[in-house]
Amino acid sequence: MSPAEYRTYLVTQQSLSAGRSTLEIVEAAIDGGVDVVQLREKETDAEWRYELGLELRELTADAGVDLLVNDRIDIAQAIDADGVHVGQSDLPVGVARELLGPDAIIGCSTSTLEEARQAAAEGADYLGIGTIYGTTSKDVATQKDGVGPERVSEIIEAVSLPAVGIGGITADNAGPVVEAGATGVAVISEITAADDPQAATEALASAVETARYRDDGRRDDD
Repeated sequence: MSPAEYRTYLVTQQSLSAGRSTLEIVEAAIDGGVDVVQLREKETDAEWRYELGLELRELTADAGVDLLVNDRIDIAQAIDADGVHVGQSDLPVGVARELLGPDAIIGCSTSTLEEARQAAAEGADYLGIGTIYGTTSKDVATQKDGVGPERVSEIIEAVSLPAVGIGGITADNAGPVVEAGATGVAVISEITAADDPQAATEALASAVETARYRDDGRRDDD
């Protein structure tokens, strides 16, 4: 799948999954129509992530869902993932591209226009823009926390790459992010902590599609 088709994007974190396994959450999200899964699990060791990654690779491959690995290029290679997602403190996009080759999908977290331009120049395939509404899943510098949908518009207008918004996004507030130009939204707890992860995925996907429909309608009217 092309990153331009990423609508509903799940980032895994078992510690935020209400006592359930990441495998359970991903299975439910796939049933709910998720497009891409990022294996994150920052609080676990490499061996655990590798073993989980093998299971997720089989599951996502059967479903035709892309599997990316957060940060760890070595794990992505070892489990034959579709690519990686790197942050500003990880290996640069250009290094990831050299190691993984031209066919790998490489995403990059960005909060500013400067970061987005750098990621594009180094060969990123898509951007993760955030945090949009703030986050509790990791420590983020104050100036990069809660940048709002306005930052999505600013970056999309300047950089010709698909982008997903991330950070505090729910089915209720996803619309403005997509209307600002994002192809979709990435979430952790909106799906992982939900009582019914499949229903939560379906609701998020519906919110994204509704916003895309509204946005297309406005463009047709212009």
